[in-house]
Amino acid sequence: MRLGVLDVGSNTVHLLVMDAHQGARPIPAFSHKEELRLAEHLVDGNRLSDEGAARLGATVADALRIAEDKGVEDLVAFATSAVRDAVNGEDVLSRIESGAPVGIQVLSGDDEARLTFLAVRRWFGWSSGRLLVVDIGGGSLEIASGIDEEPDVAVSLPLGAGRLTRDFFTSDPPPAEEVRLLRRHARAEIARRVGAVTRYGRADHAVATSKTFRQLARIAGAASSSEGPYVRRTLAHGALTEWTARLSAMPAAVRSKLPGVSVGRAPQLLAGAVVADAAMDLLGLPVLELCPWALREGMILRRLDQLPGGRPGALDGRGSAVSTGQRYESP
Repeated sequence: MRLGVLDVGSNTVHLLVMDAHQGARPIPAFSHKEELRLAEHLVDGNRLSDEGAARLGATVADALRIAEDKGVEDLVAFATSAVRDAVNGEDVLSRIESGAPVGIQVLSGDDEARLTFLAVRRWFGWSSGRLLVVDIGGGSLEIASGIDEEPDVAVSLPLGAGRLTRDFFTSDPPPAEEVRLLRRHARAEIARRVGAVTRYGRADHAVATSKTFRQLARIAGAASSSEGPYVRRTLAHGALTEWTARLSAMPAAVRSKLPGVSVGRAPQLLAGAVVADAAMDLLGLPVLELCPWALREGMILRRLDQLPGGRPGALDGRGSAVSTGQRYESP
């Protein structure tokens, strides 16, 4: 069965098409991305601007046409931090959905953490024991820990790399005082939740997902993406600390020349490094292993579980399925 997942994120709108069947490993078939930078269109007290809403509508329409061209039978669409934070986010989505053959679910931060955790658990398997998963997005930081497919604890904090770059840095590169203020803010936010994360026991396997962590691991010496998803990639805390100091002195144009760093992501890499450094330090993680699966794959896996004959879908805190999915019909 050809399934699709449309991820409306803070930085990118990403359509991922996978050939997936119950009991089998989902195989990527096609990927389409648009760097919409939706979070930059939040204005006037976190209202999504008319321009941002129009661009989002056009991008979603393009993605749906591509999904049809690629033979997608079932499409799950979701939005994360930027739409979740926008005071008019639900209204914007309602207007888009009025002319679209699919609904777009706004995920809570906890749901993001839980679905990412599910993807990591399925990738590494039960032999990993207690997993601790850390993910840095454009708008938020997610942390989850557990021994089953549902984590014992799932935490979401407003510490995304894009959000913090906008809120704390006024120049490129930022002054040392701004970096210090961000560092203090990030550590205070994470420290408040460390007890909730660690109270269930020490992790047997600490894992990172997200573009931010992949780029940080790459500049610290991890294998490039061209070597495939099955190469083991890690990020050591000592190397990250050194690179965080080096990144703070680099303008974005120089960062973009580093291995694996894109021009679009270079401006927010420093903020991501500050958060990653804080999380590894406060959670006592000397090394993180990178996982190629994350939130989008978690949505696909949950959707497969909910199809007839699949495993029952996990319930969220409101007692309803995290994602019901929606049958995709050609426009």
